Amino acid sequence: MVQSINTKVDLVIDGTSHVLVSEYGKIMIGDKGFEFYNKRDARKYIQIPWEEIDYVIASVMFKGKWIPRYAIQTKKNGTFSFSSKEPKRVFRAIREYVDPDRMVRSLGAFEVIKRNFKRKKSKS
Repeated sequence: MVQSINTKVDLVIDGTSHVLVSEYGKIMIGDKGFEFYNKRDARKYIQIPWEEIDYVIASVMFKGKWIPRYAIQTKKNGTFSFSSKEPKRVFRAIREYVDPDRMVRSLGAFEVIKRNFKRKKSKS
């Protein structure tokens, strides 16, 4: 059985982990870290302590009306991508433990294309 790193739980919500293959489960946010537990297999879980989180990156669409995915970038272990039923509630809970300056928006498809054209012109 998996032992949680949290002593106090702020939010438990249905979510999906998009690491390698999409897996359904529960996202738990507590006083010690961010956790994801797989719905079917207890051995598949992700535990990220708050001290390990570098950035929380949100994919925002339609001026904040829809947030399909968000990613947690850690200092050592890479980036973990998630989605949940109510992402705004998740962000409010994360904001209690992560500095709001470390919560950023990801670039949209048009912004990435625009950035590529600017780089090519400046190199000439």
